[in-house]
Amino acid sequence: MNKQLMAVYRALHRHYGPQGWWPAKTNFEVCVGAMLTQNTAWENVARAIANIHAEKALTLRRLRALPRKKLETLIKPSGYFRLKAKRLMCLLDYLAEDGGGWRARMRKVTLEEAREALLAVHGVGPETADSILLYAAQRPSFVVDKYTLRWGGRYGIFKNGTKYEEARNFFMEHLPENEKLYNEYHALIVRLGATVCKAKPLCAECPLAARCAKRGL
Repeated sequence: MNKQLMAVYRALHRHYGPQGWWPAKTNFEVCVGAMLTQNTAWENVARAIANIHAEKALTLRRLRALPRKKLETLIKPSGYFRLKAKRLMCLLDYLAEDGGGWRARMRKVTLEEAREALLAVHGVGPETADSILLYAAQRPSFVVDKYTLRWGGRYGIFKNGTKYEEARNFFMEHLPENEKLYNEYHALIVRLGATVCKAKPLCAECPLAARCAKRGL
């Protein structure tokens, strides 16, 4: 276990408190949100999901039965709505396999087998796959995003320019294998990156400033 990583976690948790992420009522809603959040802010995703809720279509069967044009209209607030509708339909088809028992299917195989199966779905990249595994299937697969890479490079956790898989492997090799820890840690990094460790960082407001190497700043 990396003591530095756990010290960061404790400092963030003391400062921000529990994040309660992912903001969804069902595991299926997490899957939908994970696809729609690609290349957009969460506020836009929330609007799209609210549209689906209003249509009473936020179940695998009902959402999969929607005409493509209707789905595009509902998810339009999330941006790239035609592309995302196509990708979401591919994900829904995958989730519907074997009678729709997708969560049990993801949990009965090894983590990497479940991940590879998701990555084989059109439009599902590493961040989307790991989000579904961690937040919908409750598997310990650490989620990396732009905030993780930016903060990690500046702080000195890893080199600037580190790629997704390398960063994910680093966290998973140096943290206890714990789904709840991964869940909260990722959410705390997102909170830090969205509010303080931005493209133009607010270092004076950062709870980690005293420990930060400030690489590239």
